[in-house]
Amino acid sequence: MNNWVFALTAMLVYLVLAFVLGLLAGRRRSFWSVSEYAVADRGLGLVVIWFMMGGTVFSAFSFLGGPGMAFSQGAAAFFVPTYVALGILPWYLLGPKVGRIGARKNFFTMGDFLGDRYQSRSLTVIVGVISVLAFIQYLTLQIKGMAFIFNILTDGVIPYWLGALLAYGIVVIYVASSGVRGAAWSDVFQGALMLVVAWTVGFYLVYALQGGPADMFTSISESRPGFLTIGNEGSTMSGMAYTTVILVSALGFLMWPHLFTKSYTTTEKRIKLTTLAFPLFGIFMVPVLFIGFSAIGVVSPDALGSADEILPHLITYELGASGWLYGLIGAGSLAAAMSSSDAITHGGSVSLGRDVLLPLKPDMNERTQIWIMRLGVVAIGAAAYWLSIFGAAGIIALLVGAYGSIAQFVPAVYGALIWRRATKSGAIAGLIVGIAVNYYYQIVADVTPLDMNAGFIGLLCNIVVFVAISMLTRPVPEALADEYRNA
Repeated sequence: MNNWVFALTAMLVYLVLAFVLGLLAGRRRSFWSVSEYAVADRGLGLVVIWFMMGGTVFSAFSFLGGPGMAFSQGAAAFFVPTYVALGILPWYLLGPKVGRIGARKNFFTMGDFLGDRYQSRSLTVIVGVISVLAFIQYLTLQIKGMAFIFNILTDGVIPYWLGALLAYGIVVIYVASSGVRGAAWSDVFQGALMLVVAWTVGFYLVYALQGGPADMFTSISESRPGFLTIGNEGSTMSGMAYTTVILVSALGFLMWPHLFTKSYTTTEKRIKLTTLAFPLFGIFMVPVLFIGFSAIGVVSPDALGSADEILPHLITYELGASGWLYGLIGAGSLAAAMSSSDAITHGGSVSLGRDVLLPLKPDMNERTQIWIMRLGVVAIGAAAYWLSIFGAAGIIALLVGAYGSIAQFVPAVYGALIWRRATKSGAIAGLIVGIAVNYYYQIVADVTPLDMNAGFIGLLCNIVVFVAISMLTRPVPEALADEYRNA
């Protein structure tokens, strides 16, 4: 039997298990409750929260973009475990405050939070629109990953469009049916699988192709001087670019609305315990980068359509591995992509219904809100699917680009919690300027000043505008500002 048949069989079995688990998670729960669909009635447990937060990071980037970046850009790839470890730390203080405010005021989204603090329905809508657009960009990354996995591990038998449709179609169904609880319990299964696969495959490839980590890094240092450093001759990224991409990613981590709103889904104690344990995911990602390093000197860059294909290429062409190993890697890679896709899709649908449409029709009843959120799953998924099939951006570009937009929420969120003078005009103006600057340097300009990350430049401009406009405009009543500061 051909290896691709074993691979396809294993991946399909995995998809069935993920599908069933996602549907079962929503059984005997209220189908028409916004609280249940959006935040699981604020009752998710510690293990579920840990895997759900980690699953969002352990995405298609981990098994495809991460190894691809290590293979093509060397030490620059270590920005990923760095920002993962750093980005969660503010949640220890920020999460409980946001959770207490959310429970008291019955919030479900970041738009609810910012709209109430700044007393601005317009800000809620702006936050919702930016969130949905960034979700689509980030979701496109995951769907591209699913398509790569199916297409390459089945020797092209499953076309790109069909592989993406099979895997993501399952996500759409169980998220629309079970809401955040379906995504959360699927992530427990998917997270455990992908961690096992990451460590097994990462070290297996290092020893099979390079003789071990020490021999691998010695060989790379000798053949490509500077490739394993930052900012030196032979490196692929300057010190400024590396530092600012870490800053944007770390600051933007909790600004993703689907992560920010996890403060509403559990208790203060579980938030703090998750924060303390979460940096382990940064360690878990190191063997994934080893996959890319192990291919240096073994695979010619010309043999790949893009660097994102390095893992399936190694398994298919360099190792001659068995079909069962093909299937194991395929299932682990799908788990990584799907564990992010479900949380992102759910977050996008809640933002669309709660932040974009509800402010335009405040008297909308709960049943209508739920219908909009469930239909939003399909609409957002369709947009991201179309971009994944017809868009040209690579996985790394999609990841960094999405973080550049989301990081622009930082001034408004932190201002809401610590600065009494923060105003809606300042928050809105800062967001608009930050987003505009970020996309100007991502899309229009060829270079950035001092080689800084585009999102970081946008964030600096955002902060200046936010502070300046806030100082010139009327703040919210002191009692409301103090309610947020003292939560």
